[in-house]
Amino acid sequence: MEVYTVTIATGTSEYSGTNNYIFVTLVGEKGESERTLLDNPGLDFCRGAVDQYKVTSPSPLGSVLLVRLEKQKYWVEDNWFCQYVKVEPPSGDKVLIFPCYRWLIGDVTVDLREGTAKTQMDDSLPQLLAHRKTELQERQKTYRWVTWAPGIPRCIEAKTEADLPQDARFDNEKRSDFEHSLQYALLELSLKKLAIRFGKSWNDLDDFKRIFWKLRSPIAEYCMEHWKEDWFFGYQCLNGSNPRMIRRCMKLPENLAVTPDMVQSSMAAGTNLDKELKAGNIYLLDYAILDGIPSNTIEGKPQYIAAPLCLLYQHPNEGLIPIAIQLEQTPGLDTPIFLPRDPPLAWLLAKMWVRHAEFQVFQLLSHLLRTHLVVEVFCVATLRQLPAVHPIYKLLAPHLRYTLEINCRGRTQLISANGIFKRVVSTGGDGLLILAQREYKVLTYHSLKPHTDFTDRGVSQLPNYFYRQHSLMLWEAIHSFVSGMVSLYYQSDHDVQGDLELQAWIRDISQEGFTECPNFGLSSKLSSREELSTLLAVAIFTSTVQHAATNNGQFDWCAWVPNTPCTMRLPPPTEKDLVTMEMIMASLPDVSQSCVQMAITWHLGRAQPDAIPMGQYTEDHFTEEQALELIERFRMELKEIEGHILSQNEGLQLQYLVLLPSRIENSITI
Repeated sequence: MEVYTVTIATGTSEYSGTNNYIFVTLVGEKGESERTLLDNPGLDFCRGAVDQYKVTSPSPLGSVLLVRLEKQKYWVEDNWFCQYVKVEPPSGDKVLIFPCYRWLIGDVTVDLREGTAKTQMDDSLPQLLAHRKTELQERQKTYRWVTWAPGIPRCIEAKTEADLPQDARFDNEKRSDFEHSLQYALLELSLKKLAIRFGKSWNDLDDFKRIFWKLRSPIAEYCMEHWKEDWFFGYQCLNGSNPRMIRRCMKLPENLAVTPDMVQSSMAAGTNLDKELKAGNIYLLDYAILDGIPSNTIEGKPQYIAAPLCLLYQHPNEGLIPIAIQLEQTPGLDTPIFLPRDPPLAWLLAKMWVRHAEFQVFQLLSHLLRTHLVVEVFCVATLRQLPAVHPIYKLLAPHLRYTLEINCRGRTQLISANGIFKRVVSTGGDGLLILAQREYKVLTYHSLKPHTDFTDRGVSQLPNYFYRQHSLMLWEAIHSFVSGMVSLYYQSDHDVQGDLELQAWIRDISQEGFTECPNFGLSSKLSSREELSTLLAVAIFTSTVQHAATNNGQFDWCAWVPNTPCTMRLPPPTEKDLVTMEMIMASLPDVSQSCVQMAITWHLGRAQPDAIPMGQYTEDHFTEEQALELIERFRMELKEIEGHILSQNEGLQLQYLVLLPSRIENSITI
């Protein structure tokens, strides 16, 4: 008689425990143990419990290949979240760890593999190969592709988050916090609207201060004080909520009717526009993608959209400053060039229109499309094509946590036909989908790599571009970590080419997820370890660093509504001399729209109470020592980057701390 010691850990989140029957069977090379009932229902497997049992076998099992867990109802159905199972052989050999990290729902049987990461080529036993195949067949029935709308990345088939499998859902604490946070923000919004309704409506810009109650942040308040200043406008192009819009301008666009004389007064002494263009000191914001987008109608009133071009100059003393703004793509008598020397209100309103365009592009394209929807493709493909024992599944799993649910909530609550964007954003309704479709047509895999993105935009030498500096440091750390992991499990390029599961994964990504994307430029085959490492680095960078850069600061830059208005209620001005404060106030979002903008950006941009910081892994998918050493080295490198960023920000009145590794989540959860 052989006696094995079996340790089972139950999850620590609310409702993880169970009072149902739990059975275990050890499956070895030479046979199976007795099917063993592990507890008296209701006494063991409590939330956070680590329970130990003895399991017997009439004869030696040899190497333990699988742990079979069975859950059966006792009186009432009670789901169970199992973290892992440990098995200590009677010989006293090394304790084996079988990661689980999944819900057992209903009367169900689950077979767990030992935690050593293995590709399909590493397995030779028919039993283990069959296990891989069965696991993927079940997952492919559960996780299915669907086209939510034509011309954007495909997503998980789920009409609402309630249709998702339990393993893809928020924990109860996360769900409660998410819904409480939203209700809290909307309650304060309602109180503000009520208070203002019995007072006066917007008359001047200072009136917006009346919605700064408990929802506030140091940067939002700094923004409130400095938003009119040209240097601050330029700073936001570099380190605001959409830091990847700006690009170097070596030659003025033909549709930008700016002449050297117009901007001469903005130039430093002894230079002119032509010299600065050649020197590479002129930059451009071009919102051509907004041209012709149908605008929203809110409560029966039309909203307005412009497609501005904004010229900026890297001034040797004043920093990056705007020097000319044209509010439409086609020049003409009704499309004046706004300049810093114009009447102050005209110049201010022109900058507001640029920032309004910024709101549309950053929320729908830089944030939603280029992070949430791109990462969802990786998430669905990984769940469909890679078994839990696969090293690439283990590597990606922490970076896919909660992404399916938050995206489902986004589709139903934010961008649906009656969602928040339809209620308060100028591109709400048909416009947001058309805008996303335009971006998707030109989206490239190349542009998701930060190095090439900065080079292509010609911004590698821009000073005080903290987003660039920090994201490149983090990219190098991620790529180095991922390359180490890939080299650990793939000894050669041939191993990558021969991994059939991996090749099915890349086909699912390129041919299913990114279908209808003609210029994406991602091959449907992986030929080398470097190709694989770069692709994995892109997936992890996008789900961590890039998402943090566009999401985490949105309240800071949008809470002061005139700085980044979600909608405009009057068309762009056609005559500079006719701009008045009354026109500005009538253009900006009204009381209700302003309150919603502030509430939602706070709700979506706030730090999450259950956030798992980048590089911290609460689930131990990897068990082998070499992999754990690489993870620890990655953590140490992130700690060094954290120290460097903190040191760089010492003494700065306006700090850029969005990309501190401790403030970046491991996955897109909000």
